[in-house]
Amino acid sequence: MNKTTFLLTLGAMVLAAGDAMATEGAVAASGAAGAYGSIGMGSVIGLGLAAGGGGIGMGLAVNGALQAMSRNPGFYGRLFTNMMIGLALIEGAVLYVLVLALIFMYGMPWTF
Repeated sequence: MNKTTFLLTLGAMVLAAGDAMATEGAVAASGAAGAYGSIGMGSVIGLGLAAGGGGIGMGLAVNGALQAMSRNPGFYGRLFTNMMIGLALIEGAVLYVLVLALIFMYGMPWTF
């Protein structure tokens, strides 16, 4: 993640923090869509960043494995197995972010 992406993400989080931390009275006064809309938007942005980072990581992993396999075909089995385990771990991390985004958007655990 480069500095520009980090600063843009941080700015979006700071701008959405007021709506996300609104009290019941403020949510009732402003309408529920205002607070929950920014939570949903933040969840979708976070999911997009996670999926994009996971895609880049998977591409780099497959690239490295294919280059190693082409240089030394004798290690094909070990490289392929390790590559598949790594890809599964990356995909698992993206799925965890998806589950969290769905909980934030539809579960709303902060409203007791």
